[in-house]
Amino acid sequence: MQKNTLPEQLTAWIHITNDCNLRCDYCYLDKTREDLPEDVGRRAIDAVFRSALKHHIRSVKLKYAGGEASLHMKALTTLHDYATRMAQEHDIKLEAVLLTNGVVLSQRTINNLKERHIAVSISLDGLGLYNDSQRSFINGHGSSYYVLRTINRLLTNGVKPHISITVSQRNLDGLPELLNYVLEHELTFSLNYYRENECSAHIDDLRFADAQIIAAMRSVFKVIEDNLPRRSLLSCLLDKARLHAPHTHTCGVGKNYLVIDQRGGVAKCQADIRHTVATIDLADPLQAIRDDRTGVQGLPVDQKEGCQTCTWRYWCTGGCPLLTYKVTGRYDVQSPNCSIYKALFPDVLQLEAQRLLRYEAPLAFSEEPAVEQEEACEANMAVSMVL
Repeated sequence: MQKNTLPEQLTAWIHITNDCNLRCDYCYLDKTREDLPEDVGRRAIDAVFRSALKHHIRSVKLKYAGGEASLHMKALTTLHDYATRMAQEHDIKLEAVLLTNGVVLSQRTINNLKERHIAVSISLDGLGLYNDSQRSFINGHGSSYYVLRTINRLLTNGVKPHISITVSQRNLDGLPELLNYVLEHELTFSLNYYRENECSAHIDDLRFADAQIIAAMRSVFKVIEDNLPRRSLLSCLLDKARLHAPHTHTCGVGKNYLVIDQRGGVAKCQADIRHTVATIDLADPLQAIRDDRTGVQGLPVDQKEGCQTCTWRYWCTGGCPLLTYKVTGRYDVQSPNCSIYKALFPDVLQLEAQRLLRYEAPLAFSEEPAVEQEEACEANMAVSMVL
């Protein structure tokens, strides 16, 4: 496969706070009351743009996260305003998203987000008890009522949040109902498989067997088939697999992704945020991330044992490298979820084929420029693979 060119975008996770008003069972963070100081936040933004300029990257994406970043909206908006000025000064495109549990977003907060064009991503794992079984308040009470209230409030204000769904054994049976809700409200979403971590390793009933999740996903796909959206779902149905276009890396770890904690440390992955390998005060934190060989390694799929001859390798790319290492002790092997992905790839492509046949014009070759024909072929790749 042709080698990847320079990344078009640098993405940075900005850890606004390590505090949270929920205690989700699968969360990988040890919660504290420690927040990102204003001066550290500004230095973090400086570091992001400094590395972007050094590597000739003309687009930056900031993920305001935590903990629960919405607990400190004044600090967040002040920091974003500073980032906006930096982007304008250096003629770099800037986009941003608030990653939130969605429990409390006031009207004032929504107005501030809209004014600054900050997107919203909300975690919701089910309706009612299916969400509450793994996403509860500190006192044990469920959060779903408040999250759904926030989603309705956002929609009323013309903001469509992205819905991030973590799939565990606990909420498998509730996924069809949740997907029906998401599709009914025309929301984008992603299905992310639970990854065991140091904070959740003692909880047995979060883990799922391959057969369980395959069956559950097929129930979800049936709901989607009955409510096909116009947009493609190739990049959101199978955990870390992205079927929209061939690629060699699962994520930006070690390439074009920075995770900046509340103290100014720089890690490669938010799920490994305690393992910092650089600081924001380095001349080029991104280069330090790329050079590091001690933390999580995001290898290209062609270097992963068990992947080199797989038909799906440039769409799957071998799965989450951190999960693979925790299960196998290696980064250069296929994902522990490999059998799940392989079982479900044809189902996902079948859904895309049905979507294309329903909503897209038939592919017709003409005297169009070669580039346009190539783009048309990629758009219809799913049909040719399953029909």
